[in-house]
Formats: sequence, C-alpha cells, structure tokens
Amino acid sequence: MKFLRRIHLYLGVLYAPLLIFFLGTGWYQVVNPDRLKSTSEAETWVQKMRVIHTDQIYPRDDAAGTIASPRLFQWLVYGMSAALLLATVVGLILAFRSVKPRWPVWLALVAGLALPVLALWLGSKGR
Repeated sequence: MKFLRRIHLYLGVLYAPLLIFFLGTGWYQVVNPDRLKSTSEAETWVQKMRVIHTDQIYPRDDAAGTIASPRLFQWLVYGMSAALLLATVVGLILAFRSVKPRWPVWLALVAGLALPVLALWLGSKGR
C-alpha cells in the first residue's frame, strides 16, 4: 500500500503542471470556440498557449517559413497520458482499500460515470 501511494504521489506531482496546462487551455477552448486559421495568427499569450494545446508547437514570431516538429512534445503527452491512467487506477485501488464501508466509493465512481453520460444525453435532446 505504501508503494502504491508513493507511485501515485510522484506521478501526480511530475505531471501536475502539464495536466493543469491542458485543463486550463482545454477549458479556454470550450468557452472561446473561435479557432485560429494557422499557428502564425497567434499573437497573444493565451492564443499561443492554445496553439500548444492543439498543435503541440510553440508559435514563434521569428520562425516564419520554418516547420516545427511536435514529436518531442507529443511523446511527453503520451507519457503524461499513460501516467495519468496509471495514477488514476492506483488512486481507485487506494480509495477502495482505504475506506470502510466501500459503498460511498462505489457511489462516487458510479456518479462519475453517470454524470457525463447524462449531461451528453440531455444535451443531445436539443437546446
């Protein structure tokens, strides 16, 4: 159990900045759905962060005509995704092992599955 907690802790701390970045820029894209036509249109700091979220490159003013490679950043995101999946599974294991009775954990898990489905279903009924 101690080993699982340590894995959960270090994976969470390692990838917390990147997760917060993607949560913030993803939220911004949901509330501001206007898309830039190209990465060179990114002028403000917020627009540049949005380009990183969608295209995995940092738009530079002095890079006109050069092709940036997102490959290294993509591998970092692949690692983050795998670590988040592992940390989530470990977190679920810790939740079920740490709490007695377990029914509140089950209730929270079922609600976490049902609420997004319900929101999408209700949203598809029309505005």
